[in-house]
Amino acid sequence: MMRILVTDDIQLGVLSDPGVALDDRAGIGRAELLQVIGGYDAIITRSRTQVDEELLEAGTRLKVVGRGGVGVDNIDLDAASRRDILVVNAPDANNVSAAELAIALMLAAARGVARSDKLLRNGKWDRAYLGREVEAARLGVIGLGRIGSLVARKAQGLGMQVAAYDPYINRRRADELKVELFDDLHAMLARSDFLTVHTPLTDETRGMVGALELAALPAGAVVVNAARGGIIQEDALLAALESGQLFGAGLDVYVLEPPRPDHPLLRRDDVVLTAHLGANTREAQHRVGEQILERTLAVLQGDYSVGIVNAPALAPSVMAALGVHLTLGERLGGMATQLARGRVRAVEVEFSGDFPLDPDPIATAVVKGLMEPFLDTPPSYVNAPSLARDRDIRVSKVTSSANRGYTTHVLVTVEAAEGVTRVGGTVLAGQPRITSIEGYNLEIRPEGAMLVCTNVDRPGAVGRVGTVLGDAGVNINSMQLSRVSDDGLAMFVVSLDSAPNEAVLEVLAGMTDVIRSLRLVRL
Repeated sequence: MMRILVTDDIQLGVLSDPGVALDDRAGIGRAELLQVIGGYDAIITRSRTQVDEELLEAGTRLKVVGRGGVGVDNIDLDAASRRDILVVNAPDANNVSAAELAIALMLAAARGVARSDKLLRNGKWDRAYLGREVEAARLGVIGLGRIGSLVARKAQGLGMQVAAYDPYINRRRADELKVELFDDLHAMLARSDFLTVHTPLTDETRGMVGALELAALPAGAVVVNAARGGIIQEDALLAALESGQLFGAGLDVYVLEPPRPDHPLLRRDDVVLTAHLGANTREAQHRVGEQILERTLAVLQGDYSVGIVNAPALAPSVMAALGVHLTLGERLGGMATQLARGRVRAVEVEFSGDFPLDPDPIATAVVKGLMEPFLDTPPSYVNAPSLARDRDIRVSKVTSSANRGYTTHVLVTVEAAEGVTRVGGTVLAGQPRITSIEGYNLEIRPEGAMLVCTNVDRPGAVGRVGTVLGDAGVNINSMQLSRVSDDGLAMFVVSLDSAPNEAVLEVLAGMTDVIRSLRLVRL
């Protein structure tokens, strides 16, 4: 009999398979969990339980980790993959609840619901307050993914005119939603009486709505963030409210959660606040429980078609033969998309050398890694190709007879709005390696935070970068240098124990006498 251990509070569905035993031990302590996990084939968690390498090592029978909800930050995906443990999640169960909360915050901010509620409870009857109607108003949506699309539809039901900014959504999808799609964020903001954001928190989206963006909105606009704290700069939001540029705001998420009790936004009666409640409805929690139990059971029974985060729906023989190359493909795609400038339009995957099997699945791995940094739900090997098509990203595969100097070699070429980026790699001693970036030959372990710099070939250039990082307390764990190219430029890649903050990156980027380009990559 297969056994599933539930470690967090989840409203699971009904278990109908007599060959599976479900042990609900929500709240189990770490020490006890490490003792008993070896007797289970699957574990189902929420965010409380840390499914790290130690726990996975102790789970000698584990085949599946089920994560109720979207995020998998508490699960060591690499460690799970190394042990052939599949990770599944339930990314769609919360969509309706999250979209409805965004609409609720927008309406509450527009009508001063929190303000009037507080005054009335304190004995003050104030009918002089004037709110704003949403009918016929213009709503701007940043991020037209699963939740953003639902918000757009619900807003249209309220009679709103909806526009969107999302460089990774094609016009066909926007037309289906009857949404005006803008290529320029500031152009959309200029016509948005209301603004809501629905993107993941990435390097690209962190702080993307700041003082300049809020100033671009029409005076008296309402801003809502029910996505991730940090997409909207809180200091800029406060200043825009204080100046009267904004009528109000609705927030469900914050840079620091919970926010400090003295946070100035908490003291304003023109801001509606909730405590990260986007997924917190009875219906959503019921769907999460049903979905994650269903998907965990499916994988235990050999069905890999839905919801797998860390592995493709491939035969075990393919996984065994190409496993490390699939990891290489994901890392190449992830690095290429972070180095590319502007919206990705096309990707070409070139194979050369003698692969143990048809390398076609590696191209899917590249696409998966390519899109992961800008999607709110990590793509899988099952849906990555269709997600690329939906975003008008052309994918092509080429088999080359060129000798790249390795037994096997994968070259990824990404065409973006502002140029072409090339990253190559191979597998050495059973581990993925980056072997070239933009034609510069290096050998890098593709993991963690890395600075990719092109520099003028002058003495001291690398040392100056190291000094800035050292002064900021950022430790360098390795460095790779390339040869100087014909144009007198070289490249070096610095692998770091932690990513430097924006202030440090600005200092480095300002060293224009030696640094020609600098990009931070996270893998």
